[in-house]
Amino acid sequence: MDGLITALIIPFAGTVLGSAFVFLMRDSMKGNLQRTLLGFASGVMVAAAVWSLLIPSIEMKGGEGFMAVVPAAVGMLCGMGFLLLIDMIIPHLHPGDDNPEGPRSHLSRTSMLALAVTIHNIPEGMAVGVVIASMLQGGAGITAAGALAVSLGIAIQNIPEGAIISMPLRAEGNSRMRSFAVGALSGLVEPIGSIAIILLASTLQPLLPYLLAFAAGAMLYVVVEELIPEASQGEHSNLGTIGFAVGFVLMMVLDVVLG
Repeated sequence: MDGLITALIIPFAGTVLGSAFVFLMRDSMKGNLQRTLLGFASGVMVAAAVWSLLIPSIEMKGGEGFMAVVPAAVGMLCGMGFLLLIDMIIPHLHPGDDNPEGPRSHLSRTSMLALAVTIHNIPEGMAVGVVIASMLQGGAGITAAGALAVSLGIAIQNIPEGAIISMPLRAEGNSRMRSFAVGALSGLVEPIGSIAIILLASTLQPLLPYLLAFAAGAMLYVVVEELIPEASQGEHSNLGTIGFAVGFVLMMVLDVVLG
């Protein structure tokens, strides 16, 4: 039980730690550093989606040929569609952008910035929850160490994500404490989402292959729609690509060695 609680809390702790950077840095983050961190987060999420979610989804289904990949294909497309819907119905504002996305609202810029990172955190919480559920129920070859590896990998990439949300909040004129609090609290959606997925999976065990791929699709949506474009903004630089490579390899090693 202690290990389960630890795996649920670690990603949130990463967001809190990253948000605390607002106390250590100036009021804005340099563009090169931000691009590198966004690339790193993208690499971690892509590797986690492949090694920790899509491959176990296919292996859990078993069999050969077309039917073996149906749950992974259907789940992934549904996960991307779900995040697309969330993106369309929730007003939010990405750091460095002056044009809010989603329906018109009277929310403050601070609130919409917080909602943007909260949307990003939804699939990460789902990923941790479904991996833990798969480990508890067996059948996907996911061990306790493998589940911990996913939780730890997401926590590592949550550190730069926490900084990337708290620093723009500070730049908007919020106090350091308020910027830290909003950034940290945006990560609460992760343990909440994880617990919800664990409870759902325990009731609908046959859905586990689909849920694994669903979480993968949601994560890949965030990477393709938001993180990589943001990492490519500004003057041409290879820093985002280097960050992606480091993040991908780190998550791959964690998953293979610990899993």
